[in-house]
Amino acid sequence: MVIEARGLTRTYARGRIRAVRGVSFGVERGEVLGLIGPDGAGKTSVLQILAGVLRADAGQATVAGVDVLRDPEAVKHRIGYMPQGLGLNLYDSLTVAENIEFFRDLRRVPRAQYQDNLERLLHMTRLRSFLDRPAGTLSGGMRQKLALICTLIHLPDVLLLDEPTTGVDPISRRDFWTIVHTLVVSRGVTVMLTTSYMDEAERCHRISLMHAGTFIAAGTPDELERSIDGGSRRSLEAVFIHHLTRDQPPAAPASLGSSAGPVDGASTVRAERLTCRFGKFTAVDGVSLQIAAGEILGLLGPNGAGKTTLIKMLCGLQVPTAGTAVVAGHDVRRERARVRASIGYMSQRFALYRDQTVRENLRLSAGLYGLDPGVAARRIAALLESLGLSDFADRVPLGLPLGQRQRLALASAVLHEPRVLFLDEPTAGVDPLARRQFWDLVHGLAHQRGVGVLVSTHYMDEAAHCDRLGFMHEGRLVGLGPPDELTKRAEQAGGPMVAVESPDFARAFVLVRERASGAMLYGRRIRWQSRRPDEDVREVTAALAAAGVAARAEIQPLSMEDTFVSVLQQAGLDRG
Repeated sequence: MVIEARGLTRTYARGRIRAVRGVSFGVERGEVLGLIGPDGAGKTSVLQILAGVLRADAGQATVAGVDVLRDPEAVKHRIGYMPQGLGLNLYDSLTVAENIEFFRDLRRVPRAQYQDNLERLLHMTRLRSFLDRPAGTLSGGMRQKLALICTLIHLPDVLLLDEPTTGVDPISRRDFWTIVHTLVVSRGVTVMLTTSYMDEAERCHRISLMHAGTFIAAGTPDELERSIDGGSRRSLEAVFIHHLTRDQPPAAPASLGSSAGPVDGASTVRAERLTCRFGKFTAVDGVSLQIAAGEILGLLGPNGAGKTTLIKMLCGLQVPTAGTAVVAGHDVRRERARVRASIGYMSQRFALYRDQTVRENLRLSAGLYGLDPGVAARRIAALLESLGLSDFADRVPLGLPLGQRQRLALASAVLHEPRVLFLDEPTAGVDPLARRQFWDLVHGLAHQRGVGVLVSTHYMDEAAHCDRLGFMHEGRLVGLGPPDELTKRAEQAGGPMVAVESPDFARAFVLVRERASGAMLYGRRIRWQSRRPDEDVREVTAALAAAGVAARAEIQPLSMEDTFVSVLQQAGLDRG
């Protein structure tokens, strides 16, 4: 084993918080192991222990033959460690070239070896034309690619990557994974990474589902997907939820209490050519959309796509530079106070008062909305009961699980029974069970009470919860329509996916890339979008058989991420 851990344990706050609870695992050479789970599961602590930057309280851990608990400094020159955050290890005032040079000096890479490594990495990341650009001006995806170059400049045999694709656009995510898998195939690099994206598990050879500091399930993606319901394939989110709830009695579905019934069409949101500029930077570029009463419109896109700025303009919190918008019958420029009184807004960071209890937060929200005290008391009691918050009513939000804080933020946003609800990345970092319960509540608000809902997210799998989707990229709305319709359009324009599966996936990948340059590794599968899928299946199968490589090829529908990437490429937005 290149990486091996036994009984790894880490506590904080003098032992009161058990972040890692005796986990054990191993990673072979040339293998990608993913730790999959929400924020707070313990993933980062495990990675930091292996990287020698955090001390474990108990257990054993070796990385590339080094006992990291006895000598954490000795492991650092043998690994590449990429911390969590968009380019967190970069210096924004330095150019791309200067950042890379800094890490060359830090790693003491010989000049000849450095030049060879740099040429290879610049080619893989397509960053050569940006060498003179300051790192602080790069997009999120480009920052992560530069951070990866700096992590790889000494060509380590072990990579520890902490949520490397969070907030990165789908095209850059694919580039990132292609780089990682190319290193695995060509050099036998061992990779351990963390992510909160369930769909990224498909790209790993093996995964461990992590929750509350422990592994609740482990195996290959296929093994886990077939591990419940008698072996029928299920999504990994369903597997995660199954393991979280298998020892618990079924919970009553949460609701928002008595329904006031659908409201009229006045809750419609209508925006025409809405634009917002900050100096020379255009955050939102001519966006037009409508939301009917009782409809859920999802905005999908990476961090920096313009989703939050668009929502703030529609909420009356940001003055548009150009364009018009009417929300709940009120103009967002001239009637900002009336707009705010008619909507519910749930921000990215859950705008809760940490020194106020759950009940006090709700009372404060009621006062801000000018609710009659008697009406407020009845609504607060109903929300606490229906959202399962009654037992937490006298606790402050900081001590609550993330899913409970999320429910409190939603309760604050709907306490005054708004006609329109804006949710800005409400499920970021929340565990799959809490995410599913949250979406049940949103569905009830929209489909039973007629509230118009605009929700932003960078989780592609959340598309299924929306009636229509808007794909955002670099401030523009590049796709709009029902999820199935968007996928159908993308398949008509670019074809379905072809997938090849082989036990000798490394050799198969090299041979397939000779015929399909856009092919990518998803764990042990090789996938690409094809306008001639039947021909590709026949030709690739024959070529692999002729080379003595056992393989199976099939045609698959596009996933939502595939659809998003295809739409961006068709819109001419794939700029590398």
